[in-house]
Amino acid sequence: MRKLVLLLFVLVGLAGVSGCATSKDLRRVQGDLLTRIEATEQKIAALDQTDQSIKGDARTVAESVTLLQKRQAETGADLTEAKDQIRQIRGLVDGMKKDLSSGGGRQDEMKEKVDALSSKIQFLENYLGISKKDDGKEAVHRNGGNNGKETKGKSDREILYGAAYATLKEGKYEKSRAEFQNFLKKYPRTELSDNAQFWIGESYFSEGKFEKAILEYEKVIKNYPEGDKVPPSFLKQGLAFAQLGDKTSARMILQQIIKDYPNTSSARTARTKLNELK
Repeated sequence: MRKLVLLLFVLVGLAGVSGCATSKDLRRVQGDLLTRIEATEQKIAALDQTDQSIKGDARTVAESVTLLQKRQAETGADLTEAKDQIRQIRGLVDGMKKDLSSGGGRQDEMKEKVDALSSKIQFLENYLGISKKDDGKEAVHRNGGNNGKETKGKSDREILYGAAYATLKEGKYEKSRAEFQNFLKKYPRTELSDNAQFWIGESYFSEGKFEKAILEYEKVIKNYPEGDKVPPSFLKQGLAFAQLGDKTSARMILQQIIKDYPNTSSARTARTKLNELK
């Protein structure tokens, strides 16, 4: 800008030398030029402030989007865990209904309670959008399979996973472990792999083999650190230590969950369990 002023002064000076303007005219022109230059500089300064404000607003928007994405991810993880828990309960209820169906009339009252519980679970499943064949995480064949025919629209890995999950729900823990381990050998890195490893831990936990369960949950944490089964794995480790009578280790793990995953259902369960351990 200063270079422009000097150039204008030079041009005006040349005009004066040529006899086309008086000294008074030169001073007037110079004054006008300085006034215009000052106004232009003020406009540029105002534009700079506006630009900084826009950049600040952009950063605020970006931070808000990042926070929203984080909260959505946490909500998604909580929803996935809720779905898995409902599936487990559904499996237990289905098993109880089978047992009751062969028990005679004296069990009618118990059967009514189970049916009522089943209805509530059905409502929750419908509300959460869970179906019997949800995302390949439910059984795609039962009682000996589907006669060698793949379910339409299912991939091989979804069918393999669904079969293992169905076995787990039936309470055949040892068999389900073998099936999940076979799944992991074939598909060690898929969106279902961390779930498969988690269910291996759950099978041991359900059998009361808490030491083995802790080791299997640890594999989830180490092999799939970005997966949504990490918080539940930490939680079940804490509960397993509590079952083994090691309350100190249980408290440490539960407190860590609350610190690292504060807005998850695992953290809420951990807080409740900590109060019980006091």
